[in-house]
Amino acid sequence: MDRFSFLNAAHTEFFAQLYDQYLVNPDSVEPSWRSFFQGFDFGMATYNDENPVQTIVEYVTSPNTDYSQVSDKLQKEFNVLKLIDGYRTRGHLFTKTNPVRDRRQSSPTLDIENFGLSSADLQTVFDAAQTIGMTPSSLEAIVNRLKAIYCQHIGIEYMYIRNPGVVKWIQDKLAVNVNQPNFSTDEKKTILNKLNEAVSFENFLHTKYVGQKRFSLEGGESIIPALDALIEQAAEKGVEQFVMGMAHRGRLNVLANIFGKSTQDIFGEFDGKDYDQEYFDGDVKYHLGLTADRKTRSGKSININLAPNPSHLETVGAVIEGITRAKQDKYFADDFSKVLPIAVHGDAAIAGQGILYEIIQMAQLDGYKTGGTIHIVINNQVGFTTNYLDARSSTYCTDVAKVTLSPVLHVNADDAEAVVHAVSFALDYRMQFGRDVFIDLLGYRKYGHNEGDEPRFTQPVLYKIIAKHKNPRDIYAEKLLSEGVIDASYVNGLEKEYKTALEENLEASRKKDLTIITPFMKNEWEGFVQVTDTQMLQKVDTTFGKEGLDSIINTISTLPSDKKFINKITKIVTDRKAGYDNNTVDWGTAEALAYGSLLTEGFDVRISGQDVERGTFSHRHAVVKVEDSEEEVILLNGIENKKGNFGVFNSLLSEYGVLGFDYGYALANPKALTIWEAQFGDFSNGAQIMIDQYISCGEDKWNNQNGIVMLLPHGYEGQGAEHSSARMERYLQLCARHNMYVADCTTPANFFHLLRRQMKTNFRKPLVVFSPKSLLRDPRCVSTVDEIANGSFQETIDDNAVDKKGVKTLVFCTGKFYYDIVAERENNGRNDVAVIRIEQLFPFPVEQIKEIIAKYPNADDYVWAQEEPKNMGAYSFMLMNFDLVKWRLASLKAYSAPASGSYTRAKRRHADAIRMVFDKNLFR
Repeated sequence: MDRFSFLNAAHTEFFAQLYDQYLVNPDSVEPSWRSFFQGFDFGMATYNDENPVQTIVEYVTSPNTDYSQVSDKLQKEFNVLKLIDGYRTRGHLFTKTNPVRDRRQSSPTLDIENFGLSSADLQTVFDAAQTIGMTPSSLEAIVNRLKAIYCQHIGIEYMYIRNPGVVKWIQDKLAVNVNQPNFSTDEKKTILNKLNEAVSFENFLHTKYVGQKRFSLEGGESIIPALDALIEQAAEKGVEQFVMGMAHRGRLNVLANIFGKSTQDIFGEFDGKDYDQEYFDGDVKYHLGLTADRKTRSGKSININLAPNPSHLETVGAVIEGITRAKQDKYFADDFSKVLPIAVHGDAAIAGQGILYEIIQMAQLDGYKTGGTIHIVINNQVGFTTNYLDARSSTYCTDVAKVTLSPVLHVNADDAEAVVHAVSFALDYRMQFGRDVFIDLLGYRKYGHNEGDEPRFTQPVLYKIIAKHKNPRDIYAEKLLSEGVIDASYVNGLEKEYKTALEENLEASRKKDLTIITPFMKNEWEGFVQVTDTQMLQKVDTTFGKEGLDSIINTISTLPSDKKFINKITKIVTDRKAGYDNNTVDWGTAEALAYGSLLTEGFDVRISGQDVERGTFSHRHAVVKVEDSEEEVILLNGIENKKGNFGVFNSLLSEYGVLGFDYGYALANPKALTIWEAQFGDFSNGAQIMIDQYISCGEDKWNNQNGIVMLLPHGYEGQGAEHSSARMERYLQLCARHNMYVADCTTPANFFHLLRRQMKTNFRKPLVVFSPKSLLRDPRCVSTVDEIANGSFQETIDDNAVDKKGVKTLVFCTGKFYYDIVAERENNGRNDVAVIRIEQLFPFPVEQIKEIIAKYPNADDYVWAQEEPKNMGAYSFMLMNFDLVKWRLASLKAYSAPASGSYTRAKRRHADAIRMVFDKNLFR
């Protein structure tokens, strides 16, 4: 590469200023520059008359340029520019950001000799100084300024950003006070006070609850003044709500000293007291969330939220983005900046957990963007017992930030002022550009992974250093004492006052018998109640007048007349109305009618997932494209008197991150029907952590309701092992008490009412739906308009096609298999067989089934039939829950894969399972 190839658009302004100065007064520029400009004949045809500055850059960077014609002084000017670029690009590798370790050596260094300069040049004045906010200055002054900006307690990575305007904004920002903090006396005392709270809180817990897990913040206490400053400053810039996610490290400290959680409650959790409610089982103290309303020191009212989370690190990052987006859509649709997401990470987790990549890839997508997240890494330099060199291949734990070209600030956690300064920079960047920014807070972990762990087993050298190392409060107090900001007794006074309050709260806490858990975001859930499984089985009025349906069907079956669409989409859309007028409503039409009905009633609808706009199986077409321009048309948005908002978003190819996002969205807006659809049902196992740790048990652990809907295409149709089963058995295994709904509908009307029921109750539960594939176009799978308008959700559907007294075999099944069994019954003329559909598997409708069984007095053969293998599907669930009669199984044998890859073999096995329904001697 040519020695001046580094010169690029970033230097254009520098050249422009000099050139303009030359044009006004040639004698005002340094002689070597004057000679350089005079050497150009900008009127020559070989140059661009309209852009002489660009011509200069092209000339200097061209490999064909004869540098012998450029003076030695001017070549050194270019070398100084290269030196400046070196600091901007690689200065972060030479910072003083590690408080307990010498940083790794990087090569080449930033020594001036590596840039064609020498000590003899130190006193030479260079115009290149102007690019870093100086007047023409000596090389020595330039180097000192570069070291101050880029190589002290804050290192910054940003030169990979491709937008010159953003790069210039950062460089101008760094030039202010040479990237060094400049706080007033009061601001310094505030920082010290928050540091004291952080340190004293940990010391108090360490002495009162010896050996108990608390995942101490010690070594990273400076995040407390940083978060305090971030919230205070953001409020001044117009932010009204904050949504924060973090793991267990330092969580209790943040709850107490940022969110204002009563330390009485925290002490009650340490004492292991029972909860004040039997309804839920709770979680460990360092997983709990909190919502608080707070006034800033300037009197502004703000709402701050810390989301609850499990031990599965980084999962909460997706959840808080969904919460943030829901709040933005609901309250600040025109200004996303008013809700600020803050994600606090661990160094090992941000580098190792793949969900971070998924979340970051969402950051600029229409359906998922939140106007920029501030990411803060509490970098302990150890992951449980694993050294950072074994925890990642990248240089930094934050290198994932480069996916979205986000700036990263690496900061010494011992320098509290630098940490607060970095947070201020991050906030300004987010508010200016609406994009993510990362802060890597390099500190240490005073104890092991938890307070009962022995870190010297694996890091004996490091922990000898840590044992002798002063905490950030004491380091900062010494600094302020030397500056004359405080006297020697100041910190002791702060500590005594804070610990006295803790002692009083501890004493008060121990007089209480129970621990109270406040639901997260309680303000969003006013008017909603918690219910048992019995109440979940009560009927809900989901009717919707035919007049309203008529209006909706007209809207969703009429394409704009002034736009051209491909013939297939025209037919699909107009067929909706034709079917409706013919009193046959198919699945896709019923689904669209459900959304339209909810929108007219004031509910929002959000659908998210892979290919959901069209639908994996081309049944939905919620978004249609104009043929010539690909302009998007969303017919549901044209509904008359629509009071709710409709959004449908094709997601990135992610399950884990996107389902987490949508779970968070549903958590923050219970009046939005929030749907996540898997491309195929079994793909949901890519999000298993979200299902296991949040959806199935969030209410039981954290007292949080959530109405997320999961649509999981399911059905055995010869498509192989990966496109047949949604793994029904896994969801049913998670079902208990009142935690969720699980349904497998067989009619469009029942699906219509199921979706409406999800919004029409005064409570919210997750809803898992095993949705159809082939039934989407099966002419048998239709409903009447009256069933849509005046029906209700049916947990069970009796068989009205047979004489009940003549039935000897009573078959229970769910989903598509019903149609296969009925077809076989018709082929064989077996009118002695009745087929009962269980449309809702959980809560299990025992009383309804009991009533159905009583209608068949002569039945003596009871069957549970399923198309899934014996070790899958609902069989094991039925064994545990269906004991009203003695029954037999009709299914495939147990297999390790859900289905065969051979269509012939799959079809044969499917037929065998159906034959077993009608011949009990085939049972195996």
